[in-house]
Amino acid sequence: MDFNISGKRALVLASSRGLGAGIAAALAAEGVNVLLTGRSGDKLAANCDAINARGKGKADWVWSDLADPDFVSTIQEAVKDKLGGLDILVNNTGGPVPGSTEDMKAERLETYFQSMVVSVIALTNAFLPALKEQGWGRIVTVASSGVIEPIPNLALSNTLRAALVGWNKTLATEIASTGVTANMVLPGRILTDRIEELDGANAKRLGASVEDIRAASIKAIPAGRLGTVEEFAAAAAFLCSQQASYITGTLLRVDGGAAKSL
Repeated sequence: MDFNISGKRALVLASSRGLGAGIAAALAAEGVNVLLTGRSGDKLAANCDAINARGKGKADWVWSDLADPDFVSTIQEAVKDKLGGLDILVNNTGGPVPGSTEDMKAERLETYFQSMVVSVIALTNAFLPALKEQGWGRIVTVASSGVIEPIPNLALSNTLRAALVGWNKTLATEIASTGVTANMVLPGRILTDRIEELDGANAKRLGASVEDIRAASIKAIPAGRLGTVEEFAAAAAFLCSQQASYITGTLLRVDGGAAKSL
């Protein structure tokens, strides 16, 4: 399917690896010009080289840190210089450290709230007037299946990502008549470096092997396997498409049927 977004301009946050890198590649495959961001210049450059070698949408990158007080202005300037404007904003952030609710000390909570919630909302607000004025835009925010069914030992992630659910739904309602959509895409168990890290942490916490932790997690997934970055990225890219114009305020699960709620 042609998503009819060739020539559009997209910003994909936290795209040096994993889900962000996958989304950037999927959009570029549709002919979208993408700007990647993150804290690893070598990985960002390599991702851009791979995208540009395929010869569809062009890719560039900018170093940025979501926790930096100048994050929004840095990104705004880069978008202006490298893309000349914006049509698609993909909000993506790295996950916080594992832990229980008792581990959510004030300082740690404030630190991650800034990078995972405040920076996302502030950046979206910075680009929103131009998106509304041009009468077309896509805002896609990556969260976690933990906002549907809280994940054990990820209390900080469950809490902060859930805050974005309320924000996204409110935003989508407010801007629905402008031609700008706002949706969230929720990964379940997608095979990324993050999953490797979490499986290792759970193995240590439970005194089990990583292999046993992985096998138990797969057993709980009706699809019987972990998802791939490409599968997840394709779902996110669809929400950016012309065909998705009437989809807004939604939570799209990409979890192999793992969440048990309706």
